[in-house]
Amino acid sequence: QVQLVESGGGLVQPGGSLRLSCAASGSIFTFNAMGWYRQAPGKQRELVAGVTSAGSTNYADLVKGRFTISRDNAKNTVYLQMNSLKPEDTAVYYCNAAGLKTKWNSPSRDYWGQGTQVTVSS
Repeated sequence: QVQLVESGGGLVQPGGSLRLSCAASGSIFTFNAMGWYRQAPGKQRELVAGVTSAGSTNYADLVKGRFTISRDNAKNTVYLQMNSLKPEDTAVYYCNAAGLKTKWNSPSRDYWGQGTQVTVSS
């Protein structure tokens, strides 16, 4: 069984910072990438940032220059440092592990965390 547990969400004023963490636990053999998605009320879930097993990163245009994703492979943990937060960043943020295999010969699949609320408001 694989679990992704997020932490670090909360309420912050515009211009402030938050750091999200996502720890993957359980039977993990390998996975292709980890990333953060977000979903605001009435909107579709969208990719915020991702990092591959090789360390390549990608970001949504709306967060480039403000958010930084990083990964600790030894801990199977991914972080999202969010700076210069804006009210439009308000959403539930979800952690994702893509192409995860629990054993060398198991099929790969994606896993999701339960989500953590980020609210940017004065």
